[in-house]
Amino acid sequence: MATASSTWTPVEARSWRDTLKITRTGIFSVFFILIGLWILLSAPQNIAGDASTLLTFDRTGQQGISVPTVPFAVVVALLYVAGGIVGLLSTPRLSRIKFIWLLVNGLLIIPTVLIIIAAGGRTNIVVMLQESLRLATPIVLGALAGIWCERSGVVNIAIEGMMLTGAALGFVSYTLLLQSGLGLSNEWAQFLAVIIAVLSGGLMAVLHAWLSITFKTNQIVSGTVINILAIGLTSYLRLEVLVNAEAARATLQTVQIPLLKDIPVMGDVFFTGKPIFYGMFMLLLVTHVVLYYTRWGLRTRAVGENPHAADTLGVNVQRNRWINVIIGGLIAGLAGAWFSLETSGAFDDQMTAGRGFIALAAMIFGKWTPIGAFGGGLLFGFSDALGQRFQFLGVPVPPQFLQMVPYFVTLVVLAGLIGKSSAPKADGIPYEKS
Repeated sequence: MATASSTWTPVEARSWRDTLKITRTGIFSVFFILIGLWILLSAPQNIAGDASTLLTFDRTGQQGISVPTVPFAVVVALLYVAGGIVGLLSTPRLSRIKFIWLLVNGLLIIPTVLIIIAAGGRTNIVVMLQESLRLATPIVLGALAGIWCERSGVVNIAIEGMMLTGAALGFVSYTLLLQSGLGLSNEWAQFLAVIIAVLSGGLMAVLHAWLSITFKTNQIVSGTVINILAIGLTSYLRLEVLVNAEAARATLQTVQIPLLKDIPVMGDVFFTGKPIFYGMFMLLLVTHVVLYYTRWGLRTRAVGENPHAADTLGVNVQRNRWINVIIGGLIAGLAGAWFSLETSGAFDDQMTAGRGFIALAAMIFGKWTPIGAFGGGLLFGFSDALGQRFQFLGVPVPPQFLQMVPYFVTLVVLAGLIGKSSAPKADGIPYEKS
């Protein structure tokens, strides 16, 4: 009589790491719970019960919507706590609700901060939007520069150096043109200076392409070298040319688009700006159209994803990468001109202050797409404007900490996107023709 033998499979013990598995949703949920509890405990004690915040939407800042500060803060705090608790629940059926609730909580951060900080006073939403877009301009341009490079498979962390070079050479050339005796008007000198700034960014891009594409140097190392070179070169130019020169501090003039500038709210925000500000929107549109609706864009995306397949189909991979890297450098040079020629009317050492690296974060935030990068740039521009608004409203926080706001937002955004954003498959890999 045959006896059936049963097989025994040992049950694998669960690791404590599995039991205490931490997810991004859980992290954000805990964050909102803590923020909600903090608002509930502190707002009623530190803000007068009858205090209101006037949100204004016109140029004069006199008319707007009055929001009771404490009731608004309490409602938002309860939403934060409830949304955080829902986010911690592991029921699959609640996944969509969790996402929507946490998204709403995130969107409420902006009005909540503005209303609470300006309790008993007023805050102009139009001015805030204007500043956010203005400060987002170099970040969006830098992100577009990165997209042109990385979509073709070349990592470009040298955006910071290209921007710094553009800022320096643009202002140096502007100063020398005014002192040259050629009789150039201020407007023509500024125009030529912007062109030189753009070309100087392109020149740095040529160096990056030469090292990383032709000589197949590690692209991170090449970008780092260019950043260091830019710091030394621009410091030398400032000492040799600008320190003893009588440089004018004029900036590019504001341009108002007729008729469109009279649209309520939108006219002040989008149609009253300076040339590079408008150029950012034009380049955003051009980049999107070229990447997704032209043959060149299709080839660029193919080279960035699978250069060997693109080469098999007759695409010149090296030429494509060279051209795209140079285009990226030209855009980065324009971003540099924003600092010295459009905003400050001067040049200081390392005045780009890491905006090139924030632009890379905006590019990653936007998943290597122009529209997404614009959203990322706007987020960082708003965080920068928020830090400045805090100083204006007299928030009792050291200004150095307020200046850290955009960099802190960069850390939070990148931490939330690690593993969720995928770069082009051939990004950073030198191409070897088989």
